Amino acid sequence: MESESLHLDEIVNWIDGAFGAVSPIPEHADIEILKGIFGDQGYQRYLQDQVNRQIIRDYLTNAVVLGVITAGGLAAFASQVVSEDGRATLALYMLMSSVEEAKDLPAINGDIEVLKPLKPAPGTHPHIKLVPN
Repeated sequence: MESESLHLDEIVNWIDGAFGAVSPIPEHADIEILKGIFGDQGYQRYLQDQVNRQIIRDYLTNAVVLGVITAGGLAAFASQVVSEDGRATLALYMLMSSVEEAKDLPAINGDIEVLKPLKPAPGTHPHIKLVPN
């Protein structure tokens, strides 16, 4: 069987386009002032951290509600949720696993690693190759 090659940016662009246009900017807003506030890296970092917090909050809430972990078991995540890097790493692990696997997350087992940016070879674009079962 032949594997199909997909580019992450194409996937993300398609998903974003499918959501449709939604603008948080009021109709009569001063665009230049808003660009100054929201257009820098600091705000983008803040926004990503808010997303990570929401992922962690929802995941852990679901895990407790489903009885996969206890409310007392939430303390096992304390060392990860306290830092921005820890939240980014934990949120990624949570996105890649089901809530039923919460007790197996590296944060509980103590072997979680900080994320490191990937460096593709010069002239190549990051991509995923789908491998058939």
